[in-house]
Amino acid sequence: MRSSDIDLLETFRSCLDIKNKIGQSHNDGYAIKPSYRIQFSNVQLYNWLIRIGVTPVKTYTLGEIKIPNIYFRDFLRGHLDGDGSIFSYIDHYNIYKGVTYTNRRVYTKFISASENHIRWLYNKINQLADLKGALLCKNSPRPNRVPMWEIKFAKKESLKLLQWLYYQPNLPCLKRKNLLAKRLINFITSQKRRPYTRIIN
Repeated sequence: MRSSDIDLLETFRSCLDIKNKIGQSHNDGYAIKPSYRIQFSNVQLYNWLIRIGVTPVKTYTLGEIKIPNIYFRDFLRGHLDGDGSIFSYIDHYNIYKGVTYTNRRVYTKFISASENHIRWLYNKINQLADLKGALLCKNSPRPNRVPMWEIKFAKKESLKLLQWLYYQPNLPCLKRKNLLAKRLINFITSQKRRPYTRIIN
């Protein structure tokens, strides 16, 4: 397993109860941050991953993963840590009747190069969390690149989704995304009912 987040690899190692060393790896040519990896051998785990749908060279071939519904949100939290993102910013450009307002935007998204996988993911989130995001396909500006598929949730659905994913303390997860999710949830839920703040010009 490779990642630029050592924290993620340490969580991975802890979940599998292995002691293997985390070492620095070579970047693939696109990453800016240093890359790290942990490597180990386990035939039983390999065969189990194949059976549930995690095949070799999975980037473009991944489809449905055979996960019991009770564990799906834990899987999805790991998906968010690896191939997802949470981001937020203040929008200063809402103008209504000559008055400018600010509003905090929040988005959560999941990406995959496999259409089959992202559609399965979209349907499972809808089924189990009762949330519908935007299902998008983005073509790469680089020649000979496959399109990238994306599920994107806006503010209201993002907060519901993040509360669903981080349903109790001390869950295995990437700490920086967990902290960001908690800050956003606490900030938004503590706001007054009217979500806009008026700026006097």
